[in-house]
Amino acid sequence: MLLAALLLAGAALADAGGGQAAAPAAPAVVAHGVSSAGQAAEAETARLNAWFNAREEEALATSPMARTGAGDKRDYDKIDDMSEAAQDRALAWRRKTVEDLRAHFTRAKLTPDGQLSYDLWIDQYRRTAEAVKFRRSDYIFTQMQGPQASLAQFLIASHRVTEASDMDAYVARIGGLSRALGQLKDRAKLNAEAGARPPQFAYDGAILQARALITGAPFGGDGDSPIWADAKAKIDGLVKTGKIDPARADALRERAKTALLTQWGPAYQRLIDWLEADKAHADKIATGVGKNPNGAAYFAMRLRNMTTTDLTPEQVHQFGLSEVARIHAEMAVIQKQVGFQGTLQEFFTYVRENPKFYYPSTDEGRQAYIAAVTADLEAMKRKLPLYFGILPKADLVVKRVEPYREQAGAVQFYANGTADGSRPGVFYMHLIDMKAMPIPQLEVAAYHEGIPGHHMQISIAQELTDVPKFRSRLVFAAFLEGWGLYSEQLAKEMGAYRDPYSDFGRLTLEEWRAIRCVLDTGIHAKGWTEAQAVQYMHDNAPLTDAQIRSEVRRYIVQPGVASSYKIGMREILRLREKAKAELGDSFDIRKFHDVVLGGGALPLDMLDRRVEEWIATQKGARGGQESLH
Repeated sequence: MLLAALLLAGAALADAGGGQAAAPAAPAVVAHGVSSAGQAAEAETARLNAWFNAREEEALATSPMARTGAGDKRDYDKIDDMSEAAQDRALAWRRKTVEDLRAHFTRAKLTPDGQLSYDLWIDQYRRTAEAVKFRRSDYIFTQMQGPQASLAQFLIASHRVTEASDMDAYVARIGGLSRALGQLKDRAKLNAEAGARPPQFAYDGAILQARALITGAPFGGDGDSPIWADAKAKIDGLVKTGKIDPARADALRERAKTALLTQWGPAYQRLIDWLEADKAHADKIATGVGKNPNGAAYFAMRLRNMTTTDLTPEQVHQFGLSEVARIHAEMAVIQKQVGFQGTLQEFFTYVRENPKFYYPSTDEGRQAYIAAVTADLEAMKRKLPLYFGILPKADLVVKRVEPYREQAGAVQFYANGTADGSRPGVFYMHLIDMKAMPIPQLEVAAYHEGIPGHHMQISIAQELTDVPKFRSRLVFAAFLEGWGLYSEQLAKEMGAYRDPYSDFGRLTLEEWRAIRCVLDTGIHAKGWTEAQAVQYMHDNAPLTDAQIRSEVRRYIVQPGVASSYKIGMREILRLREKAKAELGDSFDIRKFHDVVLGGGALPLDMLDRRVEEWIATQKGARGGQESLH
């Protein structure tokens, strides 16, 4: 799961207020060889794009955190309003924009890409409105990088300090984040009272992360707390670059310390106190959301929104079972290739427990892991021009997760950079327990999170200039994670995976995602307990015990997300095979990838439409060339 999405998960969508007039007519676009109807459609689409960009600016005006995430320093001292009232205002604004869109633009008069943007804007409202109906069913604070951790990470990773005024804004944001944390706590209390409580382990994880953020100076305890260490480092950086003198630095440190002691610390302590008290009402034996009030309908909504399909829980469950069986057969081939005698489950145990498949849990072992990942990503980067026409401008770096949010066995993840490349994308890894980081899975995780996976897709989307700005920031789990999983297989086609065991690691992670379809639906629609889910995963995948426990608990608190990976991958592969079949020798993998990524993230049905239109265009161009001979 991506950090950018997590940071803003509890934020208001936007609160623009007031009505919007249609954008003024744009000058006609005249292109050689384009019909008058085509010119009119291009002109109308240009007018629509200007309207979209104006609406997006209104939305960003109410989300200072989204501005910062995009590399924009306006409202740099502010934090989003995360109350339910703000959420309601945002939804009302979005509804009004849809009314204005329909009143001032005729869909049929737009270009195909303009029609796609038109549909996407309405789709965003529809999905948001449906989710808001179920907001009392949401889990807000859990072990999975909930706001107790992501708000702090926003300040540390996204709030860049290059001028003295940036540090003034940083101090102001300490108070804003403290307020936002309280707003989210109030929402969590309402949800708990409505019967939506995560299991006790989720409370434990959230409490642990929250405590870590108020342990150490200036709150007490050994060392510096993460935020205090970050504040001091950023102030020291201003001194080193000559932006402030030592006296100003001392004053800034004192202001930051006061804000942490009077605002940050109390807000986090209030959250911890509530979590500890409410934990007693949560279930010790963990199951899914199906048992909660309105739980079945809530999970169905989550599954629709995460997969961007109308698949039922039973359909997803059966698809997962069939994929597990298929991948087991491919794993058996590799087992035979390496000469292992025994059952597939015994081979799982061998790969899971043999020390040769792990780096040591030492600083040297962790650095060796990071170096290996970096080398693999650099090698993959050199191959990109053979498979992609559009390449990202943003750089990618590899880092270990910070101690305050590091968890043994937790999944590796990607945090996006900025569109202008001033902040690189980051591939984060949990290295606290190297026994949870098998070497056979090293390559595949790097390709999924980095190149050609999330970093490639998200960076290209952010850097798009020929679509309305809102499209460059959309997130659809099935598209996002489907592309990441597709990238694992694509990497094999690009010549990656150094040995059979690394290829086995690729299959392990693909099977892992197939298992997710089984467990996501089993837990939330069929009432499976945590113990049942752990046993199924242990019997069917060569994952470590730490990975399995962490993963199952992730599925329990994030209903619907786990199913999105395989559903998204299935659709991208289906579209690629369709394009190959229809275009034959004229099929170009680079052009196909550019079509998939060049429109930004899309729901799967709209991705299908975009690829179908491209296929038709390619066939038309080929037919035109043939007619010339």
